[in-house]
Amino acid sequence: MDHVGVVVDDLAGAIEFFVALGLEAEGSQSVEGESVDRIIGLEGTRLERAFVQTPDGHGRLELVEFHSPPYAGERSLEPSNAPGIRHVTFAVDDLDAVLSGLRDHGAELVGEVQNYENVDKLCYVRGPAGIIVELAERLG
Repeated sequence: MDHVGVVVDDLAGAIEFFVALGLEAEGSQSVEGESVDRIIGLEGTRLERAFVQTPDGHGRLELVEFHSPPYAGERSLEPSNAPGIRHVTFAVDDLDAVLSGLRDHGAELVGEVQNYENVDKLCYVRGPAGIIVELAERLG
């Protein structure tokens, strides 16, 4: 897999969120034109995108903010069990510290922080554009 794309409504804020999580920003670029329209099946596409990657370079997210065309649907915060890509998980060394830092960037717990069978400390948080980000700290 090369990357996972996440559409956001505030690219700068999304980059800050994922950098606070420990990812590294790779820069951003503007994208538009007929070939982009044909690839994604929209007309008049104009967007900014940025990649963030894990420190080991093995995982990347493409963060995309569309300037046009405008999104005409309703935005809702889907629950954890809704069909589709529902969450992205990141391994962290200190879940409590990471969670504290992410709260400064608007993250809110979906449920609770839990010790799962004395193997992992886990939680879900809502990140940019309402996506669910799971934090996983290996115990012991």
